[in-house]
Amino acid sequence: MPGSIGTAQLLVEGNNDRHVIWALCEQHSVPETFSVEIPKEDNGGVEALLKSIPVRLKISGLRALGIILDADQSLGGRWDAVCERFRQAGYSDLPSTPEPNGSIIEVGQMPRIGIWLMPNNHLPGMLENFVSYLIPDDDLLATKVEDILHQIESEDLNKYSLSHHQKAFIHTWLAWQKTPGQPMGQAITAQVLNHNQPLAQAFTKWLNLLFNS
Repeated sequence: MPGSIGTAQLLVEGNNDRHVIWALCEQHSVPETFSVEIPKEDNGGVEALLKSIPVRLKISGLRALGIILDADQSLGGRWDAVCERFRQAGYSDLPSTPEPNGSIIEVGQMPRIGIWLMPNNHLPGMLENFVSYLIPDDDLLATKVEDILHQIESEDLNKYSLSHHQKAFIHTWLAWQKTPGQPMGQAITAQVLNHNQPLAQAFTKWLNLLFNS
């Protein structure tokens, strides 16, 4: 779904987010009415995305702007940081906490805004946590992956930081599939991951409400 609809934009942190979103939009037939953008200022990432918000809001004819960010270790801290950028741009009376199914805010004639904090708007985490929720319910490998990771962590053999446990988890799980090591977006398209899990349905419903209603 690589559209370039300038009047409706979804800002994400990186290419993994972009490809997961495109894959889910394809599987759920979400209309291509918005572009998925990765702000490149200051080498990308969270700060680049936050910094780009006031600039994006000034785009001529912009009707909707969506923001997707990892909550990381502090959901409340990330929410406050995003809301502060929007307050500075003139959005008042923002909710004190995220809506469980994704936040959508409308203020007068200003562009509609949407905020989704990965993984699910009420837990700390990241894109990889979100994708882990798409593992099929009848899967037998996920428990084995967790057992292996906990073992190497207990023996201090892990090269990754413990804050990246979920990254190690989902990429190990993907490495054990019929086609080892598929990127997350491709695994959704190939239906190795289940795009009909409740969290994926809630996410694509949020996209449709933000951009197509």
